[in-house]
Amino acid sequence: MRKELVKMTAERQPVVYTCPMHPEIVRPGPGTCPKCGMTLEPRDAVAAEEENTELVDMTRRFWAGVALTLPLLVLTMPGYVPALAARNPVPPSLSAWLQLLLSTPVVLWGGWPFFVRGWNSLITRNLNMFTLIGLGVAVSYLYSVVAVAAPEIFPPSFHEASGVVGVYFEAAAVITTLVLLGQVLELRARSRTNAAIRTLLGLAPKTARRVNADDSEQDVPLDDVRVGDRLRVRPGEKIPVDGLVIGGSSSVDESMITGEPLPVEKVAGERVIGATVNGNGTFVMEARRIGSETLLAQIVHMVSEASRSRAPIQRVADIASAYFVPGVVTIAALTFVVWLLVGPRPALAYAIINAVSVLIIACPCALGLATPMSVMVAAGKGATFGVLFKSAEAIETLRRVDTLVVDKTGTLTEGRPRLQDVVAANGFSEQQVLQLGASLERGSEHPLASAIVQGAENRKLALEQVEDFSSIPGQGVRGRIGRDLVALGNAALMRTLHVETGVLAARAETLRLEGKTAMFVAIDGRPAGLVAVADPVKATTPQAIRALHDAGIRIVMLTGDSATTAKAVASRLGIDEVVAEVLPQQKAEIVKRLQSEGRFVAMAGDGINDAPALAQAQVGIAMGTGTDVAMESAGITLVKGDLRGIVRARHLSEATMRNIWQNLIFALVYNALGVPIAAGVLYPAFGILLSPIIAAAAMSFSSVSVITNALRLRTVRV
Repeated sequence: MRKELVKMTAERQPVVYTCPMHPEIVRPGPGTCPKCGMTLEPRDAVAAEEENTELVDMTRRFWAGVALTLPLLVLTMPGYVPALAARNPVPPSLSAWLQLLLSTPVVLWGGWPFFVRGWNSLITRNLNMFTLIGLGVAVSYLYSVVAVAAPEIFPPSFHEASGVVGVYFEAAAVITTLVLLGQVLELRARSRTNAAIRTLLGLAPKTARRVNADDSEQDVPLDDVRVGDRLRVRPGEKIPVDGLVIGGSSSVDESMITGEPLPVEKVAGERVIGATVNGNGTFVMEARRIGSETLLAQIVHMVSEASRSRAPIQRVADIASAYFVPGVVTIAALTFVVWLLVGPRPALAYAIINAVSVLIIACPCALGLATPMSVMVAAGKGATFGVLFKSAEAIETLRRVDTLVVDKTGTLTEGRPRLQDVVAANGFSEQQVLQLGASLERGSEHPLASAIVQGAENRKLALEQVEDFSSIPGQGVRGRIGRDLVALGNAALMRTLHVETGVLAARAETLRLEGKTAMFVAIDGRPAGLVAVADPVKATTPQAIRALHDAGIRIVMLTGDSATTAKAVASRLGIDEVVAEVLPQQKAEIVKRLQSEGRFVAMAGDGINDAPALAQAQVGIAMGTGTDVAMESAGITLVKGDLRGIVRARHLSEATMRNIWQNLIFALVYNALGVPIAAGVLYPAFGILLSPIIAAAAMSFSSVSVITNALRLRTVRV
């Protein structure tokens, strides 16, 4: 089943917006989250970063707030510096009215988005940061308005020596301005989390050079390219789409996809990836995957999906957040009551100010952003070195893996077997054995079959038509060629057909000891010979095995090959355990067995028959060089099919979890210490009270600190 993928160009598909803290919130356009009030952001990264209207708006409100708040602070300075009070040319009553005049635009216009979000949180019963900000600013501002407009209603203890009642317009204005600054910094930081993906998308070419039927050439927009089109790629150009080289040769820089710095040689028959960079040669390619089906589009989609998914550790933050805002409001109410009853004169003023400080300093967003920001950055980081995480759960759980189960063909090996030996029994020739065996295997899709067919074609042997072809999973194939009944497969197939292998069995064992896969060929019920195929081990596999062992991971190899062949390969690579002659349906059972032994299992494979085992394992790892079904079943895809990517991904998983715990601990400690201090617990012993202005500054920078810490993952060395 093919997954629906995003379009590579934003012009063809409207941008869908979602909340970084609540990915289940999806909207067709920009706005705010109905649950937490945060600004929604595009669900999928686009090549060009669109103008963030929310950032523009918040920036405009912030600078207007600064322009009005600075003279407001100058007006209130004499109240805090006794030496200035005696020389203050502005009478206290006039100063109070000027403060009202300056603070009103800041609070009512600059802070209007916060009041709207706070009100929405109340009517939808989703209390959040803006509930607290709205309450805190409203209380301090409205109290001050009443103090200026109707000072006579306050008791004498509230009146200063000049006769006016103390006001807190500067607190309301400064809080609003600092929160606006926090929003500006947060929006800017959040826009950087998808920078890695935007970089990849920005590398995609805008045009392609199409070769027409009459061999003329023309440049066409990338959207006009169709599957089957012939495209010329000239030196230094970007490859337009995924396809196959059909003429010419060159070297291609694929580092943007795989993270590997060395160029890869491309000749006829080789795959090429869209948006990678051609070297000095020129070649003609056939377009195979275009638009949303290209590897680049799949990478973008998988990274976007992973960054929006929820890691299991998010439950910690969810539980804390569920009780956070109601708890803070309760603490603020208790603070008000306690200061009103036992606080110094004027008790009401102390009660209001300390309750406002409690409301303002609390920051549920820091707690809520701790996990998703780290996951988002980690998903983008992985994509830059060829590791695609399908979900946040895969990022979190990979670090716990202690056992890696690997399929041999296409995972440890190149997946491109080559014919090595042909052995004929008495009465048969090597040419006859290979010709009939290859004719039979032409109807099979197994990689070993392709190697036998290719070997026959290299020897210029004519292949014949096969009738009554049938495939027996895990054993081999059989069919009729002319008057002959031909079978090709392992010893199990020979036993099923009652064919006595005789001396060929010993020869097959010798070939297996050399790490080759030996298959018997039987003609009309008689053993005719052997064909031996070897699948070269990937050049990077030994290094990957050593690195996995250094990380404390036990490696188990599964293969349908004979035990002798499997052990020869395993011995050469230093693999811990081998399970040979495995049928496709048995792979998932072996993973279950390891799990029942208490092992935390990752499964790496590349074929359709690996899909059940990939789904069964705690972490499924698919080779990007394999099938779409395998990639659908896996939580992680290695674009290059290089097992060294597992080691790098595991290091990234460990770094991400450290980062998440740092964020969570910071958010929890910040709130655990900040709220009591704001409530005034230090006042009886030390005479220390936290100004609402300081509380606002601390709250505004807490979310920014969490995001900044998450962005450090972009530079982590894996």
